[in-house]
Amino acid sequence: MVAAERIARDLRGQGLRLTRQRRVILDALRGTKAHPDAYALWSEVKSALPRVSLATVYRTLGVLTRLGLVREVESSGPFARFDGRLDPHGHITCTDCGRVADVELPDVSEISAAAVVDGPFKVTGCRVELTGLCASCAGRSKRKNGSRRQA
Repeated sequence: MVAAERIARDLRGQGLRLTRQRRVILDALRGTKAHPDAYALWSEVKSALPRVSLATVYRTLGVLTRLGLVREVESSGPFARFDGRLDPHGHITCTDCGRVADVELPDVSEISAAAVVDGPFKVTGCRVELTGLCASCAGRSKRKNGSRRQA
């Protein structure tokens, strides 16, 4: 089944339509690796949808997240971030600038319920979030520390 048909079917199952706004927002999110928040996504889709409101973007992201068509990224920042990539992967968040990037994971299908300390579980997924400094922030930090030592 073509992705657009699956999306339309999933929306119809919830009594919703695949509107132009939903399609443009979803396409914009799936077309970036930036893991934008709603405001950044709104800024991007305004060129294609000049009259779209920020509230519409928020509502659409909520619907798409509930349907499993996008994911909300667990980030340590103040705003929810979103990811159009649905295959298993983790994220790393820069603790300085807040940039979020994808991290490829080893096969986690072997995780068993026996590994859980508080009793048996059926493992249905895995979420990994790493934190650190992106190359830009690490370089900036290194330059700051280097200039202090010379003083």
